[in-house]
Amino acid sequence: MAARRGGVLGITLGLAAGLAFGIGGVFVKPLLETGWSPGAAVLARISIAAVLLAIPGLLALRGDLRPLWRAKWTILLYGLVAVAGVQFFFYASLERIPVSMTLLIEYLAPIVLVLFAWVRTRRLPQPVVIAGSVLALGGLVLVIGPGGGGLDVLGIAFAALAMIGVCVYYAIGESAAAQLPPVALIASGFVVGAIALGLAGLTGLLPMRATLDEVAFLGADVSWFVPLLAVGIISTAFAYTAGIASIGLLGSRLAAFLGLSEVVFAAIAGWVLLGEVLGPLQILGGLLILGGIVCVKLERVEPPGAPAAPAVELGAEPVPVTATISEITTTSGGNR
Repeated sequence: MAARRGGVLGITLGLAAGLAFGIGGVFVKPLLETGWSPGAAVLARISIAAVLLAIPGLLALRGDLRPLWRAKWTILLYGLVAVAGVQFFFYASLERIPVSMTLLIEYLAPIVLVLFAWVRTRRLPQPVVIAGSVLALGGLVLVIGPGGGGLDVLGIAFAALAMIGVCVYYAIGESAAAQLPPVALIASGFVVGAIALGLAGLTGLLPMRATLDEVAFLGADVSWFVPLLAVGIISTAFAYTAGIASIGLLGSRLAAFLGLSEVVFAAIAGWVLLGEVLGPLQILGGLLILGGIVCVKLERVEPPGAPAAPAVELGAEPVPVTATISEITTTSGGNR
């Protein structure tokens, strides 16, 4: 019963994180339309989230900073790769290849995690997981679009690096609980990520532009800091916290597939809040993504002490053991 409650809570948190990430585009788009560069918007949202989570992080550590030092490499990996790296390579990719192609590559992270587990364990994933991966991939193509334009190898490489950063986000979220409270990991990772992005801006690698003009936000003219606070609080601080908590309860595989709900929520937010109509193929794609999530949730978990499933040899002995919608998702700063 406790495991079932934990599963329901994990799914709820995962969907809440997907919703929070997905509506980030609605918050950021007014800033970009008034002259903010994506790099400046990302740096600001991460800095706001770092400030918001600093006190909760210290409280979770009970004022003892020694765990931060013991987990320094995990924090650096999280901040540099899962936070700053994802954002930097996402926007570097956008400069070279179409938005839809960048998004499609980045959102392959859940399927890459399945393939990685297969290679590491030498065990073929269960048929229901394979089916879920196929459904999710098909849904992504329909919702985001298959992309077009010229093939730029460097742009694809940047998108692949962003996707690897997303994989690191899920992998660290599953393993770091033994080292740090999740909120302390996120807060310290945001500090590291903000410093890294700030340095990238100072060196010119990531353009930084910001204006202090009023912006049109949800039908009203408001100060620039209103959407900035919204994206910092809801789509960054809350989204990352809920996401890490979901990973701890569900594991990286299911949580990663739940993360695909961000694409669906971004489409719905664009439709409801910005009047961007969803086409039949996008609706079908959203249903396929949800079907993929359900399939992965139906994966049968072997109880402790149960005989191991037959291994699929990979040359070594088995080892024991894991269009407008594009614009909306782009302005959210990528998945993570």
